[in-house]
Amino acid sequence: MKPLEAGVLFWAERHAIEDVAALGVRIAQLGIGPAVALSPEYAAAWRERIAAADLAVRTVFAAYEGEDYADIPTVQRTVGFVPPETRDAREARTYEVIDFAANIGAPSFACHIGAIAPHGHDAVLHLVRRIADRCAAAGLSFALETGQETAPELLRFMDEVARPNLGINFDPANMILYGTGDPIEAFELLAPQVVSVHAKDGVYPPKSNPEALGAETPLGQGEVDLPRFVSALKAADYSGQLFVEREGVDRDQWIADVGTALNTLARLAL
Repeated sequence: MKPLEAGVLFWAERHAIEDVAALGVRIAQLGIGPAVALSPEYAAAWRERIAAADLAVRTVFAAYEGEDYADIPTVQRTVGFVPPETRDAREARTYEVIDFAANIGAPSFACHIGAIAPHGHDAVLHLVRRIADRCAAAGLSFALETGQETAPELLRFMDEVARPNLGINFDPANMILYGTGDPIEAFELLAPQVVSVHAKDGVYPPKSNPEALGAETPLGQGEVDLPRFVSALKAADYSGQLFVEREGVDRDQWIADVGTALNTLARLAL
C-alpha cells in the first residue's frame, strides 16, 4: 500500500465488483445494506470474488433497515443507534456484519452511529463500547463515520468511549451536508483519530431551511475545496487511503463520476 492511495466505496447490493476492478483501483470499502443476507457461504463467495478482482477490502460498512436521510430531523430520528426501538436489532445486525468483515479479511468495520447529543448518549455510548470490544475480539478496528455532529462533539464522545481500536472514517462532505462545520478545520482537530477518509463533495444546506440536508455533488464540484483538503491530509502526515464515495446515481453515472474523481485525485499527485 502506498500513502494516500485512492480507492472506492461500493455497496454489495448496488455495484458490481467487476465495475470496481475496471476502474483500476486495488483497495476498496464494501458496504453491506440491510437486505443482504449474511452467512459463511456468502462470505466465502465474497472472498473468492475479491481475490479474483485482485482487490483488498479495507473496511466493511453497515447500513441499517429503517434509516432515512430525507432531512436532518429524519436522520436524527432514524439513523444509527440513537432510535431506541431499533437499537437491539441493529446491534445484532452489527455483529453479523463484523463477523462477515472478519471472514473476508477486512481489518476494519464502520458505520454511522447516529446523531449523538453534545455530551454523548448513555445507551449509545455503552453500545459503541460493546461494538468496539466485539471488533477487537475479531481483530478489527471500529471507525465512526463523521458528519452528524461537530468535530468537538465527536472527539468528546470518543474520549468517553475510551477504546483503543476506535477510530474515525473522516468524510469531509458530510460536515458540509449536515452543516456541522468546516471540513478542513474538523479534520485538523480529528486527525490523530482518523484511520480512513472518504473523497466526497457537496454543498451546504440552504440557509432558508435549517432542517434540510445539503446536496452531494461530484468530487470537485462542491464546497469541500479538494486541493486544500488534500494539502491538510499531507500536512497532518496522514498516510492512509482515500475512498471515493458517490451516492444517489445510477450505474452508468456512478462509473463516470467515480472515474472522474479518481482522475481528479491523481492530478493532485496523491
